[in-house]
Order: sequence, then structure tokens, then C-alpha cells
Amino acid sequence: MTVEISNPVELPDPTPFGYSHVATARGELVFIAGQYDYGAQDSSAHDDAVGVGFAVQVDNAFAALETALRSVGLDFADIAQMRTYIVDHDSDKLSVVGRKTAAIWGNRAPAQTLTGVAALALPGMLFEVDAVAVRG
Repeated sequence: MTVEISNPVELPDPTPFGYSHVATARGELVFIAGQYDYGAQDSSAHDDAVGVGFAVQVDNAFAALETALRSVGLDFADIAQMRTYIVDHDSDKLSVVGRKTAAIWGNRAPAQTLTGVAALALPGMLFEVDAVAVRG
């Protein structure tokens, strides 16, 4: 299987942390690594994930996901499956994610697995989303 790895220049360089933003398999499936609130979208802010609130982190994570998708010519409509991770999950946070996905996809959201977690990769991270998209 041929896998193409890419890292959009608009997102922080993830290689020091041992991952890449996008992996495209066989030119059909595209795997997007977990995206989160990178701060001011400044590459130097990669290690500063502290947002000003959960809803802002959700918005910024989906903006980063959109950037990763567009870097390979795709958009939200191409996502078949995504996984979301919420620190200290509760119904209020679920509502925020539900409103965001409804704003993007309406009533045709992709398959999703939501996982409540104790912590994510960096201090202050409250939300992360990864995705599998289909080309064509």
C-alpha cells in the first residue's frame, strides 16, 4: 500500500511530537491526525494549547481539521468517520460538539465516536478531533 504523508504549512510542524497531520492511503482514503486548538494558528504556539474555553477549542480544532482537509483538496463533506476526544466529558460539552457538527453537516454528520478522557497530549487541551475522509 502506498501512503503519502503531508503536513500543511498553515499548521504547526508536528514532527517533533512524532506524528504527521495527514496520511493518504491508495489515493482514496485520507487519514487526518488529531487536530486541536493550536492557539493563534502560529507555528511557535504548538506547545501552547490552552484556549479560552471549551467552545473556542472546539471551533479552533475544527478549523485546523478543515485546513488539513483543504491541504489535500478535500473538505468536511468528504469525511466518512471522525473521532472526538473530550477531557472531563459532560452533557454541556456534548451539546457544544453537537451544535458544531450540526453547523457543519446539518443532519448528515459523519459517523463519530466520542471518547471522554482524563487528559490529552498537552496541558490545557480540552478537545481533539481526528478524521478519515474519502477522496472522490
